[in-house]
Amino acid sequence: MVAMTRSLDVSRDLHATALRHLAGGVSSDARRTSGVPLYVDRAEGARLWDVDGNVYLDFVLGQGPALLGHCPPAVVEAVSRQVARGIVYSAQHEAEVRVAERLCSMIPSAERVRFNTVGSEAAHAAWRLARGHTRRPKILKFEGHYHGWLDPVLYSVHPAVHLAGPADSPVPVPGTAGQPQATDLVIAPWNDLDALTEIMAEHAGEIAAVVCEPVLCNTGAIEPLPGFLEAVRALCDEHGSLLVFDEIITGFRLAPGGAQEYLGVTPDLAVFGKAMAGGMQVSALVGRAAVMDTISSGKVAHAGTFNSQPVGIAAAEATLRILDEDREEVYGTLYARGRALMAGLREAAAKAGVPMLVEGPGPVFQTYFTDAESVRDYRDFARTDRARMALLHAALLDRGVNMVPRGLWFLSTAHTEADIAATVDAFGDALAALPLG
Repeated sequence: MVAMTRSLDVSRDLHATALRHLAGGVSSDARRTSGVPLYVDRAEGARLWDVDGNVYLDFVLGQGPALLGHCPPAVVEAVSRQVARGIVYSAQHEAEVRVAERLCSMIPSAERVRFNTVGSEAAHAAWRLARGHTRRPKILKFEGHYHGWLDPVLYSVHPAVHLAGPADSPVPVPGTAGQPQATDLVIAPWNDLDALTEIMAEHAGEIAAVVCEPVLCNTGAIEPLPGFLEAVRALCDEHGSLLVFDEIITGFRLAPGGAQEYLGVTPDLAVFGKAMAGGMQVSALVGRAAVMDTISSGKVAHAGTFNSQPVGIAAAEATLRILDEDREEVYGTLYARGRALMAGLREAAAKAGVPMLVEGPGPVFQTYFTDAESVRDYRDFARTDRARMALLHAALLDRGVNMVPRGLWFLSTAHTEADIAATVDAFGDALAALPLG
């Protein structure tokens, strides 16, 4: 695959109109670009077609949901069948019971389930439940971890380092103007057990929950150091705090039971979304019965008009059936393709003489421009060359490859060996086209 001359005439016209009617020309800040954004006409399998007729191998996959590729036939059929039966009920239905039952059988921590629509809602529900169940005020989150864009959680995701305090004792940094002061939020560094132990001792008796992405995917693709999550689990038990996993990205992507199955550490609560329903808007809060029954009793409120919306639940049922019943084929393919692509990108970077680190489990991974031997936490990530990564993203789009602009890659079962080979060729060509730096 070589550089293509992309026609963007229709996209430019659309963007000019969008700038007049959509704030910033887009519907999510994550889609802002320095130039003309990608306007997709359709998607199928591992490919996107834009409104100008350009074709892209897609490793964004809707920011991760399209684990089975775009428009998997079983999901399309299930959604189409349900739309004809009803779109919204504001009542219970059989499929939500079946999906909840399957989630409880697949996920180690799941004894009870509550559904939401998007990940931010489920994360918000988990934080509220943790406080209500423990009757404690504070939540501990890790620097660089993302738990949605709502006010209480959007702190210290990608803060300016000069504002973020000492590396071993970070301070909360808001992610946007308009947020209230973070009075009950404690920030800790990821993968630093000594610092975490000291911070939890300092706030003994106050921390309702320790919340984390078990594999940090919103800041690189950073796995926990050996023994770290086990030690976090032990610290939570020692201090009477709940352990909450944000598995919005890792859930069903790393294993049928999520990162908790992949890593062998079971939290008290966990939130799932993205890959759960093949691209439809469904998320879930799951956890131990003793904790979730604080919702059952009515002590902690949980609601939502579109919770367990039947079209989304139909998509989840079809998706989870495949992930559960065909698990060996699904996850064998995901890991084989992901690790093959990682190896190919490393080889292409070495051949180009470009200092690059490629890290992650395989079904999701990160490319970094850096001389470092590893990236262990947010501060390491902040030292990588993110501006150069944005240039690489643009160069890859010109060669028909779409990755997350910050350097994150998602794999699907629809990606073939030929797709991997073509992507590696495009990657090497894109590296060669970048300005020296």
